[in-house]
Amino acid sequence: MDRLTEMEAFATVVDQGGFTDAARKMGISKSAVSKHVSALEARLGARLLNRTTRRVSPTEIGLAYYDRARRVLNDAGEADALVTSMQTAPSGLLRISVATDFGVNLLSPVLGEFLLEYPDITVNMVLNNRYVELISEGFDMAIRIGELEDSSLRARKLTETTKRMIAAPSYFSRFGRPEKIDDLNTHRLLHYSNQANGNVWKLTAPSGEKRQVRSAGGLTVNDGQSLLHAAISGLGIAYLPSFLYAQPMKEGLVEEAMPGLPVDVQGIYAVYPPGRFIQPKVRAFIDFLARKFADKGPENW
Repeated sequence: MDRLTEMEAFATVVDQGGFTDAARKMGISKSAVSKHVSALEARLGARLLNRTTRRVSPTEIGLAYYDRARRVLNDAGEADALVTSMQTAPSGLLRISVATDFGVNLLSPVLGEFLLEYPDITVNMVLNNRYVELISEGFDMAIRIGELEDSSLRARKLTETTKRMIAAPSYFSRFGRPEKIDDLNTHRLLHYSNQANGNVWKLTAPSGEKRQVRSAGGLTVNDGQSLLHAAISGLGIAYLPSFLYAQPMKEGLVEEAMPGLPVDVQGIYAVYPPGRFIQPKVRAFIDFLARKFADKGPENW
């Protein structure tokens, strides 16, 4: 007899509290259930069930075996579901949480291509700059930049970006260029207002020493694109990711403020809830993004 079928018959008898209800649950005869359980006990050489005229209950050995058997059966069920899922066309509503700058500059331009490729998927992309709780807030996935917080979420690295301090040539003409980290205390700095640690820049000195620069700054906003425009206008020095500063730097609109400092490289990740397998719609979108960003590197934006 099939080992999994024997296991399922035994576990169902324990779950249902008897052979009659187990037979009804499995859709087979009571005698068939009994034969499966008897064959299992004979193969194992142990009595797994206490049988009386009124009730059926697992023996001590049977209870221990039940725990393991139920895990095996659950794993087998999930394996079957995985195959079914992977053969099912991706569909349904996909809710994504994305940092505003990344969403506006990188995801929005390619969403149309994704939706044409997967017409049965609809996307609800929520742009915000706070840390969302995926499961409790009903999101299927999120895009996160930088060091990931410890969590039970699964993650796939899509690409990398860098952060540099940049400003317009006109700013350096008026205020000079900082030569060392301490010089930043006398410069006009442009800050994100949504930083968890306030107006603080975490930098690495040429020696490798980790430094923090604290300054009220000349401007604080909650949008990187606005900071970039302020920097291009000569209002101060901004600390921005390469997907914002790369093109303006190529055009000569901004320059790096302190080229001698080590560059801060940050990963860009797709994160999603844990589980034995990933939903087809989530897998489709992550694979799509991985293809789109395949030729992107820390400086190649």
